[in-house]
This record gives sequence, structure tokens and C-alpha cells, in this order.
Amino acid sequence: MMSAHMMLWQLRAATKGSFCRRCYRPQPQQGPLRPLTWSPRQLDRKETNSCPSATSNTEYPRVFITGGLGQLGVGLAQLLRKHFGRNNVILSDIKKPPDEVLNSGPFVYADVLDYKNLRELVVNNRITWLIHYSALLSAIGEANVTLARSVNITGLHNVLDIALENSLRLFVPSTIGAFGPSSPRNPTPDLCIQRPRTIYGVSKVHTELMGEYYHHKYGLDFRCLRYPGIISADSEPGGGTTDYAIQIFHDALATAKFTCYLRPDTRLPMMHVRDCHRATLEFLQAPAERLSMRTYNIGAMSFTPNELACEIRKHLPSFEVTYAPDAVRQGIADSWPMSFDDSNAQGDWGWKAEFQLRELVEDMLRSIKEQKKNAAVS
Repeated sequence: MMSAHMMLWQLRAATKGSFCRRCYRPQPQQGPLRPLTWSPRQLDRKETNSCPSATSNTEYPRVFITGGLGQLGVGLAQLLRKHFGRNNVILSDIKKPPDEVLNSGPFVYADVLDYKNLRELVVNNRITWLIHYSALLSAIGEANVTLARSVNITGLHNVLDIALENSLRLFVPSTIGAFGPSSPRNPTPDLCIQRPRTIYGVSKVHTELMGEYYHHKYGLDFRCLRYPGIISADSEPGGGTTDYAIQIFHDALATAKFTCYLRPDTRLPMMHVRDCHRATLEFLQAPAERLSMRTYNIGAMSFTPNELACEIRKHLPSFEVTYAPDAVRQGIADSWPMSFDDSNAQGDWGWKAEFQLRELVEDMLRSIKEQKKNAAVS
């Protein structure tokens, strides 16, 4: 007797694709098929009545974030939950979440290399937007190329296929690291030669091209922003080349001394994390007809370690910085853009940064002081 699994497989093949949510008619097949499976519900959503944003509502997207315990996932989830509801945004990672993350909204274990489990999570939780943050960053990737290739490239292929199979809106960030020494550096436009020299950068160029290919060939709603260095007081440095611009604030307040692994004149594009989250949300909400491309630069400010240190000294006059350039990270930084041309993002969907260097420094020092004060009280 034919199994139910095989019957569904043949039914899907006969209809040449999946059913459209809106019209319930068979749609043209959009990409490669993988066998269907079932699993028990993996997330028990608890509805609350505290406010409209705390309930699951079909008018809002259902968002799934991979790599959610990295620098950006938790903060983005907080912003999205304010807009779409606490239970409509699901964080995931392969690490144990701290209590405050676990108590703030849905969290599940998800390994992006486990295709079957990832697909089950998407299907069982009726996901409509997939935000793929899982990646090994530049310096860590150079120390473990094999793992970076697996996570950054194989993981991408899994989310591309899952997004296509389930008609998701897929967001995957790219980076300044997607450019190389032969790219124009000041400013760097959206479209130019790239040819990066790190596995992180190579994987991000692969991300951009594969996403655009899936969009043009299959109609996948793929969206990608090239992030500059992101600066946040709420997360520890994660192994990126631009992370000196996070550690410097902690050291300035703790010891008034900092040793920088880049030269004092190394100029790189940077962005406050709140601008980064807002850009991501605005881009995800932008109507498709306004997007002239699928991968955009977004910019805010550019500065050197020396310029950042000088701005910090306006608040902490005794702050001292020494420079001990690390050959690997300095080489990476020297191949990256010095500033971004983000005129297409500004023109197409209205992007505009709010934080510049002065506001960035003031906010980072204030936020870290508050964290230390709260930690001392608790």
C-alpha cells in the first residue's frame, strides 16, 4: 500500500508546486523539492491579553530569527515584537538563552545545518518572514575556515530552500566584508567589483548572488542589506574586525586605557545598533515595487580609531589609547570600504541614519554606565 508520505509527494509533483495562500490554486513549481515530513508542534505559544502587540495575529508577519543570540538578534526581536506582537517573533540559536531572553518571548533551539528541524520549525509555527543571522564573523572565520564555510554557505542554502518552499520573505544581511582590496573604497557603491579575501566576505558575496538568483529565477522575496560595523552596548564583541569600536567604550569606563588592534588612521563605516535595527525593519516592510535591487548598502558614519578616541576624551579626558596592530585584522580592515554610498537605499525606500559620531559616543557611554550601575544594585 502506498504510504501517506508518498501520496503527498506525488500530489505535490502533480500540482507542480505548492498552493497559494490567497487563492488556494496550485502554483508553478519554484525550485528544488525535498521530501515532506511531519513533526509534533515544537513551540507552545502562550497568548496574553496585556496589549494588542502581545497576541498572535494573522495580520502581522510571523518572524523566525536564526542566530538570535548574536549581536543583533535579541535587539531586533524586541523591536519586531513591539510592532508585530510578542508571540509573532521567534528567536532561535544553538546556545542556551539567558533568563531575560527566555522570558521576553518565544525561543527555540535551531541549528541552521539541520535542514529537517529548521523546516519543521518554519512549518509548525506558520512562519512568513525568515531573518537569517547565523554566521561566523571575519576574524573567527579566518581561524576556522572549514566551520565558517559550513555555517555561512551550507546554512544559507538550507534557508534559501526552506524560504522558497514556503513562500517566505527572506532577509540575510551582508557586510562591508563583501568587498575587497580592488573595490572602490571611499565611497563604495552598491554595484562594483568585490573579490573579498576572507571566507566571511566570500560567503557573503555568495549570499548576495544566490539570493538574487533565487529571486530572479523563482520569484523568492529575498532582501539583503550590507551592514557596516555595528556598535551596541548590549552585546559583547563577537569576533568581527570592527569590534574594537565596542570594546573601546568598556575599557574606557573600566580602566581609562585601551589597546587597539588597528592603526589609528584605519577608517571604516560604522552604525549605531538602533539605526541598524530600524533599517532592517523599514527594509523588510518596504513594498517590493519600490526596490530597484535586492542588495543595498546602508551607511551612517565613518571614523578612525583615533577620531573615536578623541570624541571619547571629550567625556573622559584622561582616556589613553595605545596601538598594537594585529596583522590579520589590519589586513582585513585595509581591504574593506572606508565609507558606503547608500544613495540607492535613501532613494528607493527612504533610508536615513539618525546617529552620527557625537550621538553614538554619548549613547554608548551612558548605556554602559547604566548597565554597570544596574549590575551593582542587583
